Amino acid sequence: MYHAVNQSDIIKSNDTVSLKTDFKIWDPANGINLGFGTLHFYSLMFVFAFGFGYILMKKIFKIDNVDEKFLDPLFTWTLVGTILGARLGHVIFYQPELFKEDFLSVFLPISTKGGLHFTGFSGLASHGATIALIFTTLYYSFKVIKKNPFWVYDRLGIVVALGGAFVRMGNFFNSEIIGKPVDPKSPYALLFPQQSSEYGVTIPRYPTQLFEAVGYVLLFVLLWFLYRKTDKKYQQGWLFGLFFIILWAIRFLVEFLKEPQGDEFIQFAGLNTGQVLSIPFMIAGLVIMLYSKNWKLEK
Repeated sequence: MYHAVNQSDIIKSNDTVSLKTDFKIWDPANGINLGFGTLHFYSLMFVFAFGFGYILMKKIFKIDNVDEKFLDPLFTWTLVGTILGARLGHVIFYQPELFKEDFLSVFLPISTKGGLHFTGFSGLASHGATIALIFTTLYYSFKVIKKNPFWVYDRLGIVVALGGAFVRMGNFFNSEIIGKPVDPKSPYALLFPQQSSEYGVTIPRYPTQLFEAVGYVLLFVLLWFLYRKTDKKYQQGWLFGLFFIILWAIRFLVEFLKEPQGDEFIQFAGLNTGQVLSIPFMIAGLVIMLYSKNWKLEK
């Protein structure tokens, strides 16, 4: 990115030059320098997501009088399902060419293009993570804790809503999944200079990552209130169905303000890939809520 500078002296490589502008600029460091390496903020947000999720689920198990020996297997299967599913989902829905061009990068945090180098896990899709979590939780429900899967889904949905907010904060730190151009006078206008190489000249855009993060926090608060203050947790599947409807509705609406994430291989009626994939999940949530009356537990 280049700017015209009214400067009579020659600017040297060690000089500091700043851009004077009325726009809000988001251009943070990539992470925290630990001396021996850098702790990236995106990775830190994942640590927060799973860390707080573990603490929250431990509290839920205590409330429901469930043996804590079932907590660690749930954490393990959730971690595997989230990372593997999210990565596969991104490649399948947005970058299928990687299966031919860089197969190892699909499953490992490395790239073999231009030589072997570490990349970290980048390119993760929430739709893929959700599909994988459905199957890993089914295994956990039937083989480990031996409860109705919707009992587990109801409680896992609360944790995932909070975790999703941390993940979107990680996207914000990385200046990725940015929004479409916005009126410079808008209070939401934000500059993302880190993405100038991908999206061209830096212009004011919506901070869509924050929009989603706020939505997920509000969803977490709602689900936690319903779990603690109402009898809906005894109607297995009701909380999970509501979680599906609201979570994917938030994603569907915010997509109108987002830039495309890679090539849009799935489009329909003017909707992008993220929106098309969200519709079946919302429908599934409604169906689950309707049928949840058949899976009631005694208090």
